[in-house]
Amino acid sequence: MQYDFSNLNDRRHTNSLKWDVSEGELPMWVADMDFKTAPEIIEALQEKVGKGIFGYTIVPDEWYEAISGWWQRRHKFKIEREWLIFCTGVVPAISSAVRKMTTVGENVLVQTPVYNIFFNSIVNNGRNIVENKLLYDGKEYNIDFVDLEKKLANPQTTMMVICNPHNPVGKIWDKETLERIGELCWQYHVLALSDEIHCDLTNMNYNYIPFASVSEKCAKNSITCIAPTKAFNIAGLQTAAVMIPNEVIRHKMNRGLNTDEVAEPNAFAIEAAIVAFTFGEAWLNQLRLYLEENKTIVRAFINSQLPELYIVQSHATYLLWIDCSRVIQDTTCLCQFIRRETGLYLSEGGVYGENGKSFIRMNLACPKERLLDGLQRLNNGIGLYEKSKKIRALGSKIKERKVHFCD
Repeated sequence: MQYDFSNLNDRRHTNSLKWDVSEGELPMWVADMDFKTAPEIIEALQEKVGKGIFGYTIVPDEWYEAISGWWQRRHKFKIEREWLIFCTGVVPAISSAVRKMTTVGENVLVQTPVYNIFFNSIVNNGRNIVENKLLYDGKEYNIDFVDLEKKLANPQTTMMVICNPHNPVGKIWDKETLERIGELCWQYHVLALSDEIHCDLTNMNYNYIPFASVSEKCAKNSITCIAPTKAFNIAGLQTAAVMIPNEVIRHKMNRGLNTDEVAEPNAFAIEAAIVAFTFGEAWLNQLRLYLEENKTIVRAFINSQLPELYIVQSHATYLLWIDCSRVIQDTTCLCQFIRRETGLYLSEGGVYGENGKSFIRMNLACPKERLLDGLQRLNNGIGLYEKSKKIRALGSKIKERKVHFCD
């Protein structure tokens, strides 16, 4: 079956977080696709709606089998049934893990720039953020392992949050890197929590490596958060899973998730996940190809029209991490300017950590017609911003000369 990703779906006035914007604005910020989910999922949900009764829902065997089968087929990793716990979302799972597996005042390590909601899960629960800043050489990111070991060795550091693949930089961590992280966490008694929500959104011919699959130490000392929500654009259905091979850690997390009341599915969460992981493969493969084509379009456009910008090389997610350091060092003002002047709504890099301030994050998960609209707005916005800089600079020089003349 061929799937069409070119339809310009109108999401205004649908209570969409992404599209809750002014008329004429184009949102390309939050990680939410402008594509309808797989028709197989829609059909299953319509069938559920047709029954007309939405009572309390159990987690059936099919849910466990669907997830295990998917990871076995696509990621060559066997997930045992007993390792899985349902959760209403990856962020609730991370927040619950921070509360249950660490103590107030302890350190939780993150690798910045990184998904900004990690900061909320840590700080809002009275823990301290410790940053292992990723090393950026002007082209790509790598891990500063000297700094990482130093901070993991601190007895006050009790958890490390791994983003695999990494949001926003789009990096797929290789086996050697993950194994080295796992060894350090094991050595210094730091629990590894791996957010793998973007794992199925890799470029064609690329695949991610589940953290728990790398070694026995990684498996025994980790909590992994997975979900169909990003890959199949069903985040509003609140469906995810927590995968924990270690029985003791799993028992504690199970109690934490239930205490926090985030382990009970809504009436649509289970069906959506089962269908996604059982029948969604063809749709997802075609989606990945479409997203890769979009990436190619953006790279070609920026290389030819906006050479002062640089797209960091990535092989995962539908989010582009764009270096704007040759234009400005803090993109907060730039993003505000572009939105005000062109209506294009982007994410400023500073929200992902201090070392992301000169970047913007752009969501390209939309039909090509809308993508081209966004790129033209970006081009216009950067052009107008550069002109305004020159005008401001000229104004400053004139003012200086007037002051000097008066002196």
